[in-house]
Amino acid sequence: MIIDIVSTLILVAPLPLLLVGLLIGIRADDHVGWAKTLSNRATWFALTCAIAAAAIYVTVPQHSLTYLTINLPLGLRALAIATLINPLTLIMFLLVSFMGMIVSRFSASYMVGDAHEGRFHKWLSLTVGVFLLLILTNNIWAFWILFVLASLSLHQLLIFYRERPLAVVAARKKYLLSRIADISLLIAFLLIARTTRQVEFSGIAQWMHAWHGGLPASLQIAAGLIVLTSILKSGVFPLHGWLVQVMEAPTQVSALLHAGLIYTGAFLLLRTSSMITHVSWTWIVLVIVGLLSAGMASLMMMAETNIKESLAYSTAAQLGFMLMECGLGLYSVAVLHIVAHSVYKAHAFLSSGSVVDNFRGPTIRKLKIKQTLVRAELSIVISGLVTFGVALVFGIHLQSQPTLLTIGVIVAIAMSHLLLQGLNRSGLGAGALLFRTALLSIIVCTAYFGLHDISAYVLGPSVPSDAQQADHISIWLLALIVLTFVSLLHIQQLMPRMQNSRFWQAMYMSIYNGMYVDIVLSKLTFLDITKTRKKMKMDPRNLRTQSLEGSAR
Repeated sequence: MIIDIVSTLILVAPLPLLLVGLLIGIRADDHVGWAKTLSNRATWFALTCAIAAAAIYVTVPQHSLTYLTINLPLGLRALAIATLINPLTLIMFLLVSFMGMIVSRFSASYMVGDAHEGRFHKWLSLTVGVFLLLILTNNIWAFWILFVLASLSLHQLLIFYRERPLAVVAARKKYLLSRIADISLLIAFLLIARTTRQVEFSGIAQWMHAWHGGLPASLQIAAGLIVLTSILKSGVFPLHGWLVQVMEAPTQVSALLHAGLIYTGAFLLLRTSSMITHVSWTWIVLVIVGLLSAGMASLMMMAETNIKESLAYSTAAQLGFMLMECGLGLYSVAVLHIVAHSVYKAHAFLSSGSVVDNFRGPTIRKLKIKQTLVRAELSIVISGLVTFGVALVFGIHLQSQPTLLTIGVIVAIAMSHLLLQGLNRSGLGAGALLFRTALLSIIVCTAYFGLHDISAYVLGPSVPSDAQQADHISIWLLALIVLTFVSLLHIQQLMPRMQNSRFWQAMYMSIYNGMYVDIVLSKLTFLDITKTRKKMKMDPRNLRTQSLEGSAR
């Protein structure tokens, strides 16, 4: 009986949110008080159910439940209302329900006096409710339907201010990419259903576990389409433009997007990770795309002067890093990354109005280039040695777990970059640099390897173990990853100090303009947007100027 309660709790949790959006939302602007109050209470109800389900699950084994089945023709098996109860489901369900509650509470005061306050709460409730259903479903056809509905409801939030040209342009870009992703995922699911005769994620995982050798061509194509879908949904470079430009939406929409809904692509990879582990060429695609996005978006974030857009570039970099982790087979690390990034990014966006205060006091000291390089090299050497030392304490060796050690080195390099920023402001000497770098690296590496062990233990059979994929990653790929992040650290340290160099000026300008890759997508959406703005009696020439400026930014 207790197992049924776990499954029922997470299935019932989103229903009040859907009811608020569908019933109260019919004329939401005429019932603002009801819409706001009920939306807030519905998010609290979802969070309470999520906490209760997680607490009960600790005492019982994994169990999934099917409530309703509708047979489908053409060998597609069945569409079912079914829950998939495992640690991954409960972690993501807790995370999104918590973020939904925070955003709803923030919106209750932020949106006061807005002409369409009720409509905002309507679409917020629907978006969170549908996304929660997507997380818990076990049936691939139900997943695909909810996958599309979540995107469409989010679209309404992104174009909430329809009178803002940039908001409409960015939302249309995302709409175009999302529809391509919908088609890609549908074809992938069709191939999976026809080949494996399974339409449940748990059943597909069991089929893959029993399969030995290379997958059939149809499933390899399906795996490639799933990877394509995850890339399209994640807003990574070079498809990052819409993610940066949707800042025209209300602040809490940006918080909800960057702290929860943007992980749809990564969550899809986690759900189908049992298939990805069998198709080695998809690993390389994920690592290359993720590495490229992490590197380029980090540089663009450095050149950006708008606080919210800088946070958006940070998200593109972090999503790239998560895709890279999935490509390396470190799925438990990717889940841990999602949780940490979600909490941080929600706080960052909701407090973005006061972020400027943190940058008013200190300024970067004008160090000589040679001195900058010496500090950077010393910091990298110390971080690397500490990482290997802490790894040995945890029983991790380069020969046995090279991918996990590679990510540990990257985390240490990232901490070195943050430490160098502080040292460049404080003027501390080499002795202080040595001590602080070593201490910070020990703390960070210990936390990283320790949290990895906890995450791997908690997730258990929800995702493949590191050994299934990570142990087969080529050394040259790992070397490329480390070299990229070491180079990125040097570029970030040198660029502000080489302002007089023509090469660096040209490079900075290209980075500031997003390497100009977003202009093509802007042109693809330009005609539709022009028609939209004509209907609103606005000058299309102004739209073109603003859209191109947005692309450049």
